[in-house]
Amino acid sequence: MLLTTGQAAEELGCAITTYRRLVNAGVLPGLSRRGVRVMTPLWVVQALRERTPAPVNRLDTDLLGVLRVDSARQVEDAGRQWVGYAADLSPGDLLKGLRGWWRCDAASLAAGGVLPVTVSGYVVAVLTSLDRWEKGEGGRHAFPDAVLAGYVTDLATPVKHLTAPRQTDRDIADLLLGTRLPSLSSGAIAYVSTRSSTAN
Repeated sequence: MLLTTGQAAEELGCAITTYRRLVNAGVLPGLSRRGVRVMTPLWVVQALRERTPAPVNRLDTDLLGVLRVDSARQVEDAGRQWVGYAADLSPGDLLKGLRGWWRCDAASLAAGGVLPVTVSGYVVAVLTSLDRWEKGEGGRHAFPDAVLAGYVTDLATPVKHLTAPRQTDRDIADLLLGTRLPSLSSGAIAYVSTRSSTAN
């Protein structure tokens, strides 16, 4: 059975624009088109609906930063061609597009030690090694030494790629990738408490 974008969003209890970000990020398998409509297999939507919350209570921090991004778009910035997330970007392009420049409290992000990256509330990538940061204009910061610990190319199964050199970073990425991590913020960076989590 195939669902329209509107039907899929209704099943997940989210806005159509929220669901469309997942479609545009290329993390959903089995999509097809009927004219201008994008159709999603029912099993994919069910897999997303039943996804467990991120077990952030297992992390060694009280407050965790979350980077909320849209699907990738090209930019004309020095040092990067893309900003945001797309499953078909290379690990190098993903890292360049995710490690800055964001309005944030850089020290708080660094203290958390790990930065989950979400699209529409699902963890699609994880950054670590946030100890050093650079300050730009308008309170924006970048983390030049950040490591892409892992990322997903298929959110439904999910298919994880663990890319960090250190095993501890790969373990954290494996723990978080593909899970649900809703957060609220008026900007790209949100903060969630790890101690009030109901995750197992």
